[in-house]
Amino acid sequence: MDLGSVKRNLEKKEGTESASLINSMPSQVFDPFILHGLHIDLVERGRLICSMKVPPRLLNTAKSLHGGATASLVDLVGAAAIATVGSPLTGVSVEISVSFLDAAFVDDEIEIEAKVLRVGKSVGVVSVEIRKKKTGKIVAQGRHTKFLAVPSKM
Repeated sequence: MDLGSVKRNLEKKEGTESASLINSMPSQVFDPFILHGLHIDLVERGRLICSMKVPPRLLNTAKSLHGGATASLVDLVGAAAIATVGSPLTGVSVEISVSFLDAAFVDDEIEIEAKVLRVGKSVGVVSVEIRKKKTGKIVAQGRHTKFLAVPSKM
């Protein structure tokens, strides 16, 4: 691909219909966009299992679950798992890593399991596995480290 094509592919022009739609969206639209359709199957201290059918809005150009959507699920479900151990704030991400092991396609039922590995005074670490619910085949494995905002004592 030539450099001009790369640039055109990444830059979306202002004034287009899609730009107008995007700019009219509320500021907190991203999390609901990713999580819409997610069901909580199990919640217990330090562990969370969710499921959802892969919706068309989360597909990449290859028609499989987008890597960015996968990483967002690791982020969001991982943060929720940290909250199950009583952390009042889930803080900000310090590091997220995701290994992509298989593809999931539209209407595939996936299961997302998050397990808290450690929550200390200022850092929480969680592992998240995304697998096909029908076969148990692992789609992705992630690890998420969060800085937990410590309330001020002032």
